[in-house]
Amino acid sequence: MEESDIRRALVRIVHEIIEHNKGIKNLALIGIKRRGDYIARRIAEKIRASEGLDVPLGAVDITLYRDDLQLVSEAPIIEGTDINFDINKKTIVLVDDVLYTGRTIRAAIEEILDFGRPRAIQLAVLIDRGHRELPIQADFVGKKVPAARNEIVDVHIKELDGEDCVLLHYDKGSKQKDNKKKERGSRIKLQRTPKQKVKQLTIEGPQKDES
Repeated sequence: MEESDIRRALVRIVHEIIEHNKGIKNLALIGIKRRGDYIARRIAEKIRASEGLDVPLGAVDITLYRDDLQLVSEAPIIEGTDINFDINKKTIVLVDDVLYTGRTIRAAIEEILDFGRPRAIQLAVLIDRGHRELPIQADFVGKKVPAARNEIVDVHIKELDGEDCVLLHYDKGSKQKDNKKKERGSRIKLQRTPKQKVKQLTIEGPQKDES
């Protein structure tokens, strides 16, 4: 996706949010840091331009709510959560850049619920790449990208990366992992081969004269 594609996708998401909720009454936006945070700000700006009103805007840092925190880092970097409004009885639109396994969204929902009990939580994402590991689906999607597991979807945002675009590229690390698996598999097969058959495959070189 190029800058114009992202802009059109966000405009469409804004219209869908307003139409689905029959306006913006009791509506609030919460972005998942970091890129989801900036996308949420853009959505808030477009809602203001369309409806002439501001909606409450917040951000969550899901680091401490990750289910793989111990595997990621012993000293995680925490940017902090910023929710300065009452979420009770509000419809929260949770915003992120890419929806993948669903684990990030689960962590964000768990954190939001620690702040109160919203009337509903809806999900808006710029990219849905599939391969869910939890039963989580987006209500508003900019673009569906059927990427393979060994591919990476990179969302670049001007505020952080200097440009707006979405890139799809191959994960070189996954190829190395696949090669290691094949290597291990080959060694295991060799170990399980009967000794007599291994001897038959042995090629003897020329004999040295030891006299």
